[in-house]
Amino acid sequence: MTETPARRGRPRTFDRAVALTTATRLFWERGYGATSVGELTEAMGIRPGSLYAAFGDKRSLFEEVVRDYGRSPVGAFVGIALEEEATAHGAFVRILREAAVTYSDPTHPAGCLTISAATNVTPQDAEVAAFLRDLRNANLAAFEARLRSAQRDGELSGAANPRALAAYFAAVIQGMSQRARDGAAADELTETAELALVAWPGARP
Repeated sequence: MTETPARRGRPRTFDRAVALTTATRLFWERGYGATSVGELTEAMGIRPGSLYAAFGDKRSLFEEVVRDYGRSPVGAFVGIALEEEATAHGAFVRILREAAVTYSDPTHPAGCLTISAATNVTPQDAEVAAFLRDLRNANLAAFEARLRSAQRDGELSGAANPRALAAYFAAVIQGMSQRARDGAAADELTETAELALVAWPGARP
């Protein structure tokens, strides 16, 4: 009687896009530091070896998650508003009002991923903290650039301070993200957005 050769086990296959969506939700809910590789692989339904083969290490996976988030409607609304709106005022009105709705949307974790994921980053993960800080600072720079352009075009008065105004709106948006994490609904966040817009300087006479 001849023996049948034992079949070598095939590596588990998985849907990479689904796995990435699962990882996004975990990082978004818990932050980078509080999400372990074991929790990721359990939620994604894969072995650690499959995670490393498909995404690299935890940090590489997180950076891919953030890049993917930045291309999604939930993560890209700020850049889209800056690009599409004809005026700087229209862009910031849209950004703040959309933030109120997006950050409190119950179909995904509350707040902004690039803001909330930074809350649990330890000193050992300084490169991850720098990666997130650079993204937030890039948004701040885009705000200031749009406001300086508006000032050159006469939309903002010459007395306005584009750097301070950009920092103010960035701080409001980050605060709205945290309020959403704390349970604030869209109506409260919209009130915050409308109050923030009162700070918009008048047009140059």
